[in-house]
Amino acid sequence: MDLKELQTLAKQEQAILNAPCIRCCTVGGCIAAHALEVKQQIEVAIATQPLTSPIQVRGVGCMGLCSRGPLVRLDPAGILYDQVTPDQAPALVQSFHASLQPNPLEDTPPIPPSPHSQPKSQSSTLPSPSPYQPQHHSFFTLQHPIVLENSGHIDPLSIKEYIAKDGYLALYQALYEMTPSEVVDQMTQSGLRGRGGGGYPTGLKWSTVAKMPPGQKYVICNGDEGDPGAFMDRSVLESDPHRVLEGMAIAAYAVGANQGYIYVRGEYPFAINHLQTAIRQARKQGLLGSQIFESPFDFRIDLRIGAGAFVCGEETALMASIEGKRGLPHPRPPYPAESGLWGCPTLINNVETFANIAPIIRNGAAWFAGIGTEQSNGTKVFSLAGKIQNTGLIEVPMGTSLRQIVEQMGGGVLNGTAKAVQTGGPSGGCIPAHAFDTPVDYESLTRLGSIMGSGGMIVMDQSTNMVDVARFFMEFCMEESCGKCIPCRAGTVQLHQLLTKIRNGQARLEELDQLNQLCEMVKQTSLCGLGQSAPNPVLSTLRFFKDEYLTLVQDLSPDDDGL
Repeated sequence: MDLKELQTLAKQEQAILNAPCIRCCTVGGCIAAHALEVKQQIEVAIATQPLTSPIQVRGVGCMGLCSRGPLVRLDPAGILYDQVTPDQAPALVQSFHASLQPNPLEDTPPIPPSPHSQPKSQSSTLPSPSPYQPQHHSFFTLQHPIVLENSGHIDPLSIKEYIAKDGYLALYQALYEMTPSEVVDQMTQSGLRGRGGGGYPTGLKWSTVAKMPPGQKYVICNGDEGDPGAFMDRSVLESDPHRVLEGMAIAAYAVGANQGYIYVRGEYPFAINHLQTAIRQARKQGLLGSQIFESPFDFRIDLRIGAGAFVCGEETALMASIEGKRGLPHPRPPYPAESGLWGCPTLINNVETFANIAPIIRNGAAWFAGIGTEQSNGTKVFSLAGKIQNTGLIEVPMGTSLRQIVEQMGGGVLNGTAKAVQTGGPSGGCIPAHAFDTPVDYESLTRLGSIMGSGGMIVMDQSTNMVDVARFFMEFCMEESCGKCIPCRAGTVQLHQLLTKIRNGQARLEELDQLNQLCEMVKQTSLCGLGQSAPNPVLSTLRFFKDEYLTLVQDLSPDDDGL
């Protein structure tokens, strides 16, 4: 495929995409809410009703507001209906068809609510007279889709629809209009930082790999998303897999690699299926494999399926797993950029990082750097979950406050007021409600004892016991420890035992100091990021919710048996 063929295909498919269409979310949580049955009944209704205007039906990726699924959007008007049920399909099609007529009747029949559905607020009511406009809903108003710009709009199984949205144009631009060093410079100037949690400058990492001597090099996409409550990478892979493939190909051109691997969790069957389909389609179109875009550039991508070990999200353990070994981390240096997969220079970024690459090349580094804050550029995707009104997938500019996310976009907690929000998964910390005006960026969250992480964000209300929260995450880290180093292997067990003792009211006051000291020891001496960050939930709850620990401990002397 050359540029002319790409542009012709894009133009043809764009005309199809702009035609009247009912788009049904057919990934993730919506499938669990019977979205496939909804789509099937809509197709049946279109086939059986006497329609004078053609209506298309498409399965698309995540539309964001996962708590209200199944979600259906009527385009080009962009009206979004939530909690749609299969029995509403005929009325939905009839109403949509009537709205497409030159002189739609004023008494267009409304879409009746499902007899099984619960009463809804006016903002999310399915039928007329108040259509649900996403651009007017608080969940969507602050969003700035870059990574998610195609999610919910295109069929993730169609490379043609991705191309219609400027897909693979950035790859062509990189191959024919830029040198590899110019691509690296664009990443550096954009200020993009790794979205996997560490926040390491992407351009600096790419330049390190690019400067290694010519020879075998690898590009790896880390899709081993294991944080409880996190579903950002899964949603991107399910909704827009070609976006990740294009980002990887641009990265490979920039650093001089010809082989890539996507390491994805085995628990993500839809993501795996969509990736396999996307790779096969890209190869068929000449966008992966040999002589991409009829250039000298060759790049192949293969999948590697993880078995669910949390530690394999750590880059050295991930590489060991790809090599067919047990997924155990090893000390750094040497870093993967110098000696990684099979001892060769290796570039590792996560799903969201690669999903940002094509837009940066298309729009320029200055465009991306102009979003967010001075030190944290661009946007960040979060999975907003917990005891909150609106849960789902969001993408906001860096610097958006926690209060805006929790109270405005999330709609506040279900009952009462928010107590805390936990960011960064088991490696992060719990941030109290009085600190909700904190901007979400790497430095601000670190100062509060938490981290950005890959993007999990769990909201807790006043009924949540913070000692239980700390104990839950410590139990997770204890069970997921690979056991290679003693501080993590033994320290997480001791921390869990001590937290259990505190929770059961059997600990003494001085044991809180022991808990703090043990956390610092595990944090400072563990081999890899799992152990080094495992104490973060404990330390943050000790810092902001110490009174909850104090109410559980016994103020006894060391000689007192408590009898």
